[in-house]
Amino acid sequence: MDRALSKLRSLDAYPKINEDFYSRTLSGGVITLVSSLLMLLLFFSEFRLYLHTVTETKLLVDTSRGEKLKINFDVTFPAIPCSLLSVDAMDISGEQHLDIRHDIVKKRIDSLHNVIEARPDVIGAPKIEKPLQSHGGRLEQNETYCGTCYGAEAADDDCCNTCEEVREAYRKKGWGMTNFDLIDQCKREGFVQKIKDEAGEGCNIHGSLEVNKVAGSFHFAAGKSFHLSNFQWQDLIAFQAESYNISHKINSLSFGDYFPGVVNPLNGVQWAHETQNGMYQYFIKVVPTIYKDIRGRTVNSNQYSVTEHFRNNEMGRPQLLPGVFFFYDFSPIKVTFKEEHIPFLHFITHICAIVGGVFTVAGIVDSFIYHGQKAMKKREIGKFS
Repeated sequence: MDRALSKLRSLDAYPKINEDFYSRTLSGGVITLVSSLLMLLLFFSEFRLYLHTVTETKLLVDTSRGEKLKINFDVTFPAIPCSLLSVDAMDISGEQHLDIRHDIVKKRIDSLHNVIEARPDVIGAPKIEKPLQSHGGRLEQNETYCGTCYGAEAADDDCCNTCEEVREAYRKKGWGMTNFDLIDQCKREGFVQKIKDEAGEGCNIHGSLEVNKVAGSFHFAAGKSFHLSNFQWQDLIAFQAESYNISHKINSLSFGDYFPGVVNPLNGVQWAHETQNGMYQYFIKVVPTIYKDIRGRTVNSNQYSVTEHFRNNEMGRPQLLPGVFFFYDFSPIKVTFKEEHIPFLHFITHICAIVGGVFTVAGIVDSFIYHGQKAMKKREIGKFS
């Protein structure tokens, strides 16, 4: 038993020195104090990093299918009235949404960007007093109102009871409305006067669109769009000035929900109109993104990069639709962010490295100073002897 304990004692890598042989110095005390403070500082720094989360990033191939994309926007047009401003969206699958009104709010603003009125962009009609019927006569008492569509009816029993319904019927036919004063519904609702009253105003439009998760586009333009022979036109020819001022400021534009650290490069971007009618185009590459926080909550969203281009109307080129256009496409790569803590064993490893490293370096510095002082004393003794 004693032999085994003796062999075990011989393996001691930390031999002890009798206190009688210790030589304590002032420089050693200073080095010990400084190294202890340094170890304490590094410990708290490492502990603070351990408590905070780190984000791990991975790149994967996006295999999702059949999903929807939510586009959130807040754009200000200082020179286009709300009555003229419309939102259209379309994608490569052929799906079109023209003059979108759902989940959209328009705010009339003056030249100083003060809000005059805020209202949801919905369809409504005022009280009807003997309007024109589809059969050509006027509405009589106890007769059901069915307004004429002015030749744009898809069927004999179709009715257009509001100016908006007439415009929609014309759009489906691919026709443009050139004189709103001749449309009984528009005249009754004061559509023309409404546009004239808003002359010189601007519009802030914000809301969201839900579209298919395929390449597509959406745009803001003056008037209601209709498609004819694969070209897009606006139906407000009667109100078209020599040029539309499409100056705009993008207060915010995002594809999907917010998550920590997301950067939307178009937020706060503005452009001032300096030339005649033209198209201001943004080409956006959308990157699908999944964010998982430390609590396990998952956010499916998107990031994007963007380039921009302005196309003006020049002689010899087809007439361009004035407006602000956003063309988006999707990256085949999906990015995942995952919040997590540093493993506890890594934390312990870092603490041991801090303590051992500082202790070793302090010992080397102390030994260097001690032996240097000893050598200098020997030299001084040699000079006096």
